[in-house]
Amino acid sequence: MLIVSIMGPPNAGKSTLFNRFMCKEANRAYRLASDKNPRHKRGAQGRIGHKNPSSRPGGAIVSSTPGTTRDRRECVGRIGGTTFRLVDTAGVDGEKIGHLVSKNSDPMERAMIQQTLKAAKAADLVLLMFDARVGVTTDLAETARWLRRVGPATEDTQHREVRILANKLEGDAWSANYESPVLDHLDEAARVGFGEAIPISAEHGEGLADVASIIEDLTEAKRERLGMVGANEHDQDTNAAVGSGSADEKPLQLAILGRQNVGKSTLVNALLREERVITGSTPGLTRDSIAVKWSWKGRPVELADTAGIRKGAKRERSDNIEDLAVQDAMRSMKVADVAVLVLDAEARMLQRQELAIADAVVREGRSLVVAANKMDLLVDEEYLARDCATAVQEQIEIRFPMLRRTPVVPMSSLTGENVHRLMPVVFDARDRWQQIISTGMLNRWLSEVLDAQGPPLHNGRPIRIKYIMQTKGRPPTFLLFCNVEELPTSYLRYLARNFQETFQMYGMEVRMAIKKSADNPYENKKKSKSIGIGGWEGRQKRLVKSLKKTGAPPKRKRKTHKRR
Repeated sequence: MLIVSIMGPPNAGKSTLFNRFMCKEANRAYRLASDKNPRHKRGAQGRIGHKNPSSRPGGAIVSSTPGTTRDRRECVGRIGGTTFRLVDTAGVDGEKIGHLVSKNSDPMERAMIQQTLKAAKAADLVLLMFDARVGVTTDLAETARWLRRVGPATEDTQHREVRILANKLEGDAWSANYESPVLDHLDEAARVGFGEAIPISAEHGEGLADVASIIEDLTEAKRERLGMVGANEHDQDTNAAVGSGSADEKPLQLAILGRQNVGKSTLVNALLREERVITGSTPGLTRDSIAVKWSWKGRPVELADTAGIRKGAKRERSDNIEDLAVQDAMRSMKVADVAVLVLDAEARMLQRQELAIADAVVREGRSLVVAANKMDLLVDEEYLARDCATAVQEQIEIRFPMLRRTPVVPMSSLTGENVHRLMPVVFDARDRWQQIISTGMLNRWLSEVLDAQGPPLHNGRPIRIKYIMQTKGRPPTFLLFCNVEELPTSYLRYLARNFQETFQMYGMEVRMAIKKSADNPYENKKKSKSIGIGGWEGRQKRLVKSLKKTGAPPKRKRKTHKRR
């Protein structure tokens, strides 16, 4: 697929354009049913289907604060009938591009610029954006100078194109006013060296027809270079959008969750064996949920690094960036198959916020795996990894009995110790979470459980559980057919506990619903309200007619019996 990277100075509207191009069919976390607001109806904002891209759930975080985006975020983009690989980057400080190796520069700023430059080197098309109301700044000029001399990262990007986009030009009033400074800013952008600037408005979707034409032409040119002329473009894009390494296996959706500064991003880099996301000791460094397509031993994985989650009372209130970051993290959890909760093993105790995250994972029906990170910081030699795993399991089981024997992997993502043990546990958790159990095996299990411990009496009557069946997996949900509408909570917990032990359903919630089946087929049948000529309806008609005529109900005729 064509790779399109969006670059530019801070606060130029790059993330807004990223959300505009994002393909909601190919990106699972774009919109969920839980994000729908019934108060917002179609056409409520003046246009049918119009929705402000800055408030779209699942996209990049958009804020007026410069430097909101830090990591490079990738997704499948679509404009018209063409799909491509879209990359959003952090704002580039052009004056610092040449000082990346300086030891005096801020490590976080250096990491942000390095991530942005990696995205530019791997791109087939670079959309260099700037704020047309501000004009060509030093950052834009230095970035353009760097793009002219940088070499391609691979052989596929030897034909890199760079186009300048003049953003925040809504309407056409600026073009009719010859005294507008926007015209001078466009002339200055044309002298940068990449042709005339294309006026657009990423917020309102105006002026994107020229950008669509450029992307379509470059896509066709790349296909010709790779010898793919005549191939089915839609099928190729669909397969690339899914990102499956195997046609028989769907990608494992994996979300990395946890509090701030527990080592989530470091764990992601250790799994990928590359500096894919920015790491550091600063709490709250990660903001956007960064989804990365990955292959572990030939098995496809979609790994999502999320922002640190802390309770609302402790969040930064100067802006809503942290709230949006937490919402993005929870959205990644909702579309995941397995959620890995990263803990700080040095604390030796689960925090209330970590228990709240585990509770959210269970309520959403996801499978839970715990990664006890920072084991290298423990100085007690007698405190082994096995002791840490046992302590974590006991603490989780005390708070959530349904999460008994949750898989725990002690590790150190910084040194790489035991990191390789995480993915086998994750795949095993996914396989147990999505397994389908036959009805015969379920009813044999139910018969053994009922023989060992039957249900208690209900209103003096015995409870009979006739049979059980699985209604769906992901999460595992089962339906019990009984002669009552509900079972006692204690007995339902007993069934769930026994079920987890039998079928190894650890680290997830086993959902069991009750359905009452009537013993008497005539139990719910409605009885006739009256008998006679015309039935109940005829009686009502005679009553109304008599009231209209005489003002009194009709007299009932007495039955006379003839004497024999």
